Amino acid sequence: MRLIHTHLNSEELSDEDLTDLSHLRLDLIGALEVREDGSPGLLHWAHLIPENQAGDYWLIMNPAEPHRLQINFLSFIQALEDEFAKKQKSRKMEATDKAILLRVEKNPLSSMETSLDELAQLARTCGVEVFDSIVQYRPQPDPKFMVGRGKLSAIDLRATQIGANMLIFDHELTPAQVRSINDFTGLKIIDRTQIILDIFARRAHSREGKIQVELAQLKYLLPRLTHLDTSFSRLAGGIGGTGPGETKLEIDRRRIRERIHRLEKDLKAITKSRRQRRGKREKSGLPIISIVGYTNAGKSTLLNTLTKSSVLVEDKLFATLDTKSARLRFPQDTEAIITDTVGFIRNLPDELFTAFRATLDELLEADILLHVIDVSNSQFEDQIAAVEKILEDLEINDKPTIRVLNKSDCVTDKDLLQTLCRRLNAVAVSALDKSTLFGLMEEIESLLAGNHPFSDR
Repeated sequence: MRLIHTHLNSEELSDEDLTDLSHLRLDLIGALEVREDGSPGLLHWAHLIPENQAGDYWLIMNPAEPHRLQINFLSFIQALEDEFAKKQKSRKMEATDKAILLRVEKNPLSSMETSLDELAQLARTCGVEVFDSIVQYRPQPDPKFMVGRGKLSAIDLRATQIGANMLIFDHELTPAQVRSINDFTGLKIIDRTQIILDIFARRAHSREGKIQVELAQLKYLLPRLTHLDTSFSRLAGGIGGTGPGETKLEIDRRRIRERIHRLEKDLKAITKSRRQRRGKREKSGLPIISIVGYTNAGKSTLLNTLTKSSVLVEDKLFATLDTKSARLRFPQDTEAIITDTVGFIRNLPDELFTAFRATLDELLEADILLHVIDVSNSQFEDQIAAVEKILEDLEINDKPTIRVLNKSDCVTDKDLLQTLCRRLNAVAVSALDKSTLFGLMEEIESLLAGNHPFSDR
């Protein structure tokens, strides 16, 4: 427990006063009146209370003269600590990081629950336990605190109540906003871009994937370097000491830029090697099919079932990042090369889009795109739009595409499924059930026979 005391000139402690002090992360505060003759007046005090149904943060006690208070503060604070501990034990405490998710929304009618649900999945993929989700409606995000000072005070108190030590924003924060929010709350501050970068860093296994992720992380980190070290302050004055030195900050920035330059050079070499491999595939005369889709839509599962491969499959966002290719044999004894690409996500961070451009350029050589859609997800149409937006940015949205409604076994209304297939011009499958893939194979064969340049060979 932390205690603060202050003096008021015959004024009562108001709720506004408590809000102003709440950013100090105090558990118990008090204000003592001082009369004109210097003698003590009434003591106004309040303390934080554990999580409760009313949603209150503070309990304001009745003012009293200090010498008339019949309370053992040591026992009182210990009992209050026990109450907080008892409430927090009901939550999962295995994870090191316990987070509150935050989003600022302009439109009260928007589907912000979907966005926060996806952010929660991203957080859990990183091993973070999500304790709460909070949405604030305001015309524009606060330029300094994103959610506004008063709301941030309440969020800070909420974090103290439930034992959260991290705030995750469903936005990309500026470096200044991260500093301001961290200084105000003392909590660890993460934005959506950072958590996606962290997942990519965990999932990348190939040399190319690791280079791409490190490149994206460094480009994200560079404008956020703000620390200064006085031990590396500028040198000036004295014989032989004329001229500017470098601050620790400048040294770090220079090293990061040098590292970025080296990684970009390595990535160009890998891209060149990839083009050579693509050239060999083209000489083989085999058509190329690329699987695209929203993350966790079932792309790797489909590749495994179609080709009897063993690509890692997990029910997590971005379970696989590295491009995988395999041969696909059709019933007519013809073959094609089928490639699984990294999953897409809405508002893909610019750093990642740029870094993974070489990987996504694989799609430029594809003859057919299989757009895998998780039809069991209530927001699958928004996910379709997000994927098609990325394909448009890559300027490959005009390629022959087959929409694949995956996880059809999870849809109980089969009439609705058939209606969706007709409306979206799609094929319904369950990637786990090979018997449902015959229609898809026929669709691919038909499309290759009619449009592929090698079809007449």
